[in-house]
Amino acid sequence: MSVTHDRTHAAVPGTAGDAPEPGTAGIGGDAEIAGDADIAPVAALIADGARAAMLTALLDGRALAAGELARIAGVSAPTASSHLARLLDGGLVTVVKQGRHRYYRLAGPDVARTLEVLARISGRVAVRSLRQSRQARLLREARSCYDHLAGRAGVELYDALVREGGLIEADGGCLLTASGAEALTELGVDVERVRRARRRFAPDCLDWLERRPHLGGALGAAVLDRLLAREWLVRGTVPRALRLTGAGREGLERIFGCKDLS
Repeated sequence: MSVTHDRTHAAVPGTAGDAPEPGTAGIGGDAEIAGDADIAPVAALIADGARAAMLTALLDGRALAAGELARIAGVSAPTASSHLARLLDGGLVTVVKQGRHRYYRLAGPDVARTLEVLARISGRVAVRSLRQSRQARLLREARSCYDHLAGRAGVELYDALVREGGLIEADGGCLLTASGAEALTELGVDVERVRRARRRFAPDCLDWLERRPHLGGALGAAVLDRLLAREWLVRGTVPRALRLTGAGREGLERIFGCKDLS
């Protein structure tokens, strides 16, 4: 069975390519001595309720306008602009300008992973209305986790890939087998191109609602891209929520053996 996976090359102590231990950079040289990471400013940015709501909405992976983020956070437009300026200065979001409009998105996968980890260790917002109950149900069924598929649909796809021998779970990332690559190629994923991406190839990502893994990394992003392109998944009105179509349910069962997506 052939496999492809992430490779991490360990440095050999004493070689010229060794990275210094944290806090020892430049000892005996001219570089500044590095201290511990200063996480307090970033934590303070996320700790505000309105900014946290905006960042959570941006886990959708798409760029959103300031007005839409203001509505989601429940604040006025000037207040939203102030919050977004702080998030931009703090490196948590980036801005895309189109004419007079400015659209904001998360600064990258590291920010998304940080938010997902915080979600796993955080409590749940109390559901107090039918609207909130519907939103919670949709997010649990299928949602975008930045740029890959999460929720029950994402977990079932990951489980099916492992169960059918397409993925082999391993420390530090999943191994893609020949049969897994064949199935993904049938979906339309260019596996060789994805393997060359400058990010981890196929790490598992613990789903903060299901408490089970779904597929992340470059391969997870490519899979979600193809599922949306084929309209097997469609976006709805609830931020981050995705809806599995009949064609998607049939296709995922046919290609990957997903049997629990009714």
